[in-house]
Amino acid sequence: MRALHTDSTVTVYQAYRPEIGKAAARNGRFPSAWSRERMTWIKPSFLWMMYRCGWGQKEGQETVLAIEISREGFEWALRRACLSHHVPELHGDQAEWKRQLKRAPARVQWDPERDLRLRPLPYRSLQLGLSGEAVRRYADEWIVAIRDVTPLAHETHALVRDGDLDSAARLLPEERPYAAGDDVLAHLRLGPGEVAERCEGSPG
Repeated sequence: MRALHTDSTVTVYQAYRPEIGKAAARNGRFPSAWSRERMTWIKPSFLWMMYRCGWGQKEGQETVLAIEISREGFEWALRRACLSHHVPELHGDQAEWKRQLKRAPARVQWDPERDLRLRPLPYRSLQLGLSGEAVRRYADEWIVAIRDVTPLAHETHALVRDGDLDSAARLLPEERPYAAGDDVLAHLRLGPGEVAERCEGSPG
């Protein structure tokens, strides 16, 4: 797991329509129009976010946010998360996995990380889905700061289009390995062979 992080915070990314995203960046919290009833996916990988939102050009995802949250909150969600797909070694039978998934306030999906041209890389990036109690805690307790990084997305994309990958790479956030103990991640491991073989999904 890689992320831009400090001793007390971790940065995740989301993209929204301007009415939501710009208000969130301006006020440091999500506006009332932001729904607490829906699952919301946060992504520690800037380039995976660029893949998902098309460098901030997809409809409804034009404003890209870097959201700094507490490590305590991030790890609270990971400890209580369930994998979004069934792994027999972790869950037993499929019925038990479905029960765990229904109870969990968070879910995890591992998808191939992306390079600057948004091509898949041979290692995985975390997508963390929050619902119910996790969404409320995220919005009300965990957020430390919200920044609009849409200009960064556009500038990086322009350099990639021009073929200047070295300059584009220098703009990327410094996403370092995030140390988390087995108590945080052991229940979120992919099954044998899945790192190489599992088909990619695309949570929103």
